[in-house]
Amino acid sequence: MIEFEQKERYTAADLIRIVALLRAPGGCPWDREQTHRSIRMNFIEETYEAVEAIDLADPELLCEELGDVLLQVALHCQMEAEAGRFTFDDVCDGICKKLIYRHPHVFGDTVAATTGEVLQNWNALKNREKGRDTAKADLESVPACLPALMRAAKVQKRAAGYGFAYPDIDAALADLESEIAELRAAIASGENLPGEAGDVLFSAVNVARMAKVDAEEALGQATARFTARVAACEAQAVAEGQPLKGTSPDALDRYWRAAKQQLQSSENRDPS
Repeated sequence: MIEFEQKERYTAADLIRIVALLRAPGGCPWDREQTHRSIRMNFIEETYEAVEAIDLADPELLCEELGDVLLQVALHCQMEAEAGRFTFDDVCDGICKKLIYRHPHVFGDTVAATTGEVLQNWNALKNREKGRDTAKADLESVPACLPALMRAAKVQKRAAGYGFAYPDIDAALADLESEIAELRAAIASGENLPGEAGDVLFSAVNVARMAKVDAEEALGQATARFTARVAACEAQAVAEGQPLKGTSPDALDRYWRAAKQQLQSSENRDPS
């Protein structure tokens, strides 16, 4: 048994020490076995759970989930400390220096009176740091592991800075319609379906971006609405004494229209 002082309140320093003890001889066998790769998905899952807490506007849950994210950071830092490459303090040092460097309008003499000017300075400094002086380097630096819609929007936004952008949203919509036509042809021929489907999605993201809509959030909300409507349809079927599965197409259509109207009315009444 490892002795550890019981406290009323712990700090970041305590977290680092606890994680080190968990991975030390006599600690936890599971923690000792973990690598960056083995807990990669844990990091992603914990991050999404924190995002869900934000979406739920639940500060108590957010506090808990941010703790889980911080644990992931501490674990990765401890692995690197054991290898002698960097520590948690090095990570803190790096982000502090980055924040000071990228906020010259706060910690220096640069003037940035608007959010737009701040972002312009931030991106310029970031590109200088990373040596991104070509379109290729700029676009390829968007992480490939991002959710596909989010990655597409980021790549499109950066490409627009090099002139790869439609003059207006009507032109972007025309491109989307053209890609849909090509998808129809691919379905008819049975050839290159993944490529044409991908082009439709990429074009749809571009339209959303030009309309100042976050495609990732929009699709998430659409999926949530669909789920709610299917649940409402099932409730109607059960109320009529039958399971949803096996319901006739006409009944499904009736349930769907009623569910859509019911949920839209509920959304319209929501004061938030």
